[in-house]
Amino acid sequence: MTLASDHDTAPQVGDLAPKNSLPSGETLIRGLIWAVVLFLCLTPFLLVFAISFGHKVEGASWVWGFSLDNYKRVFVGAEWPDNVTFLYLQKLWYSLYYAVIAAILAVITAFPFTYFMTGLSRRAQAAWLVFILSSLSLSEVFIVMGWDVLLSNRSGLPMLFKVSGATQWLKDVGWFDTLRDWGLANPRNVKFKTSVFATVLTMAYLVWPYAVILLYPPLSRLDRSTVEAAQTMGAGPWTVMRTVILPSVRLPLVGSMLLLFVFLLGVYVAVTVFAEPAKQTMAVSVYEAVRGNTLNAPFGSAQAMILLVTAAVFLGLGQWLSRRNA
Repeated sequence: MTLASDHDTAPQVGDLAPKNSLPSGETLIRGLIWAVVLFLCLTPFLLVFAISFGHKVEGASWVWGFSLDNYKRVFVGAEWPDNVTFLYLQKLWYSLYYAVIAAILAVITAFPFTYFMTGLSRRAQAAWLVFILSSLSLSEVFIVMGWDVLLSNRSGLPMLFKVSGATQWLKDVGWFDTLRDWGLANPRNVKFKTSVFATVLTMAYLVWPYAVILLYPPLSRLDRSTVEAAQTMGAGPWTVMRTVILPSVRLPLVGSMLLLFVFLLGVYVAVTVFAEPAKQTMAVSVYEAVRGNTLNAPFGSAQAMILLVTAAVFLGLGQWLSRRNA
């Protein structure tokens, strides 16, 4: 009996072999996929980082090097310490300013639309989602061109204001001078080009479909019985929104704003069309340095790296706040 028991409990050769070992071919393919992904993701950033330390050659292109002059020019100007200028920090400020306001505006307007859309039938939701996804096929140039016509002084909303008598009514009630102070009117009529209003409005419109798509999954999973229970207990619409709905989707809202904010930091066409030259963003400055008359790729790369680091800092801060609130 003892010999039989020992024989039964002895480990078999098959048991000692690893059960989860992968075939060599599958391991090689997986490693190759990771290598390709890392190459495609990291190589552009490493190249931009390396080019940012080069320097421009007068009358020619640029050469490789290791100098911090490009970064110094972004922060204090090229003539420091004799003269200090914050021109490019101002462009960075407008990049953040436009992106923050447009991201918040897109999420605020997309949230109620998405909430009511999730209350429709499955067929209606599918139709809306197909329509919104199809709108993403429109390029930024096409969208900006449409808004350019809509906000044009001769064929857009300003002309409609003038023909309908709304401009005269604004003058009669005294609001026209306020619009002039905000840069949204000239002595004769309202105007929206060029202005911060038109820039932010167009940028918010660009990312509005993305906001709906990002908010749709958490809102579709929202338990509507809690909303009905709060309404049964006598809570008003605003109370239900503030105490039940918003706390349930607080983290997706913050995450959506952060993703849209990072996306809007690189918007180029809308800023060049609707923003004043003195209020353009760092993305426009990067393009002008790389592809403009100066052909100063190292300086453009330095600005791009600063813009990238700024986006990473905001993303890290947003995730830290989200974890703290969670």
